[in-house]
Amino acid sequence: MPKRTDIKKILLIGSGPIVISQACEFDYSGTQACKALREEGFSIVLVNSNPATIMTDPEMADVTYIEPITADTLEKIIEAERPDALLPTLGGQTALNVTVQLAERGVLERYHVELIGAKIEAIKRAENRQLFKQTMESVGLEIPRAGYARSFEEAQTLAESFGFPCVVRPSFTLGGTGGGVAYNSEEFERIAKLGLELSMIHEISVEESVVGWKEFELEVMRDRMDNAVIVCSIENFDPMGVHTGDSITVAPAQTLTDREYQEMRDAAIKVIRAIGVETGGSNIQFAVHPDSGRLLVIEMNPRVSRSSALASKATGFPIAKIAAKLAVGYTLDELANDITKQTPASFEPSIDYVVVKIPRFAFEKFPGADPTLGVQMKSVGETMAIGRTFTEAFQKGIRGLEIRKDGWDDSGPIPADVLRQQLAVPTAERIFYLKEAFAQGLSLDELFQLTKIDRWFLRQLYELVEVEQSLKTAKEQMRMCLEAEAGAVHAAGAALLRRAKQYGFSDRQLAAFWGLDEATIRQWRTRWQVQPVYYLVDTCAAEFEAKTPYYYSTYEQPAIQVGPGQEPPTQNPQPPTKKRKIIILGGGPNRIGQGIEFDYC
Repeated sequence: MPKRTDIKKILLIGSGPIVISQACEFDYSGTQACKALREEGFSIVLVNSNPATIMTDPEMADVTYIEPITADTLEKIIEAERPDALLPTLGGQTALNVTVQLAERGVLERYHVELIGAKIEAIKRAENRQLFKQTMESVGLEIPRAGYARSFEEAQTLAESFGFPCVVRPSFTLGGTGGGVAYNSEEFERIAKLGLELSMIHEISVEESVVGWKEFELEVMRDRMDNAVIVCSIENFDPMGVHTGDSITVAPAQTLTDREYQEMRDAAIKVIRAIGVETGGSNIQFAVHPDSGRLLVIEMNPRVSRSSALASKATGFPIAKIAAKLAVGYTLDELANDITKQTPASFEPSIDYVVVKIPRFAFEKFPGADPTLGVQMKSVGETMAIGRTFTEAFQKGIRGLEIRKDGWDDSGPIPADVLRQQLAVPTAERIFYLKEAFAQGLSLDELFQLTKIDRWFLRQLYELVEVEQSLKTAKEQMRMCLEAEAGAVHAAGAALLRRAKQYGFSDRQLAAFWGLDEATIRQWRTRWQVQPVYYLVDTCAAEFEAKTPYYYSTYEQPAIQVGPGQEPPTQNPQPPTKKRKIIILGGGPNRIGQGIEFDYC
């Protein structure tokens, strides 16, 4: 279907100031939407209170208001600008909440402003826990047993019926704010009262605990003709009980069988249809029992979410841009894939690499803060890494955190009883305690019982430990290889070095293993042609030619050898430009004191 011609002016609401769980991702989404809609000839009115964003640059919108994102302020702007439509799904929870307030006040009806992307009924069905439960049950999908309360007394009655532990989730909040897992009545009283206070409608759900189950997310797109595609599957390294923003996440999902994935895919499409998100993207979260495979729907964000930015970068599929164009009438089959230029957006992305996101925390800035991770998000930034395997991307991701680690290092020696206590409690440091646990001889089953991290991930980490040990024991062999000029010894050294790099080990790590300096490792890598090759993020696993140069590096054995001065081979070699080149270095993951301002620069 062609774009709508009855809409001329569209109001976009930004996400406001950077807060935990609502950061650069929403500036990224809003900027994409502004560009996409102006490209189609629409006049854009943008409201955002954060000046350190790309979307508030004058060329992004026709009119920009740097004003508080409140219902009162927006009513005045709507009265002055008279937009034809409001697109509420690209400004995070802030935009959704204020949109609900505007609708309930009658502002949208009074000024004849149409909601596009998601109607008010769809937003309420997704954000109100009780309506969400009723909607899921109506289409035969299971969610955790839950009750709903608008007072502490009602909540207490529910907690007594479910028993402890139980989960508290407020309606209409961001990043799990006000929620938590209560293990006793004292914790429950504190969490429930806070949740009731922070909920926009002063409502919480009290749910049976699924702590320890596996957690997955699916990014889904739908158009007005009811076509739906799954953009990306994401698996949490940590089990349920840790907010997805605080967990290491992996795309695509690694531990699902094909049958389980297809069941989850069908459920996700059922959810987006039942909730009524007419066009655009939604993030849907699931829990899967690690033994029985029982599937539960946890929640749905009827909007572009924090995970949407990760999914966009992981697959090359521009979720926010496509969502904006779907909102104004296009269908998925009418929109071209930006990377291949020849496949439509209805073509589900397929990826032949692994993407790992690792959160960055700032507990060192707040010595009194509780470092325990739960259902309320605490990380301040994240890093993303791409590799051919989980282990390669995992080690690259840790280096990207800029926390003075060259890869997956251990926590240092720690008494066995203390180590078990540290493993049982999710914290930012638990991933490093796992390495010490392997060193102390804990089995995969013991670690699974302590952490509930899936055995597949634990096995991958154990494989890293084994490879590291083999590299350390090869110290003398490696020195012999370095001294040899050629022959079999030379070839053995090159093979050992390549294997190390394929597992994500850095030159600095290898130098420490072998008692050498980093420059020596790099020199011999160059001599032995153990160099990275560059592959394209192409959305289609190399099935179609990619036109956009979006690369990641890996040490997979190239199909042809690279000689001095030659360009490294890629799945789709791009002719090097003859222009002089400049490398621009970004600021890395967000942290306290270094945030979106540097992305803007």
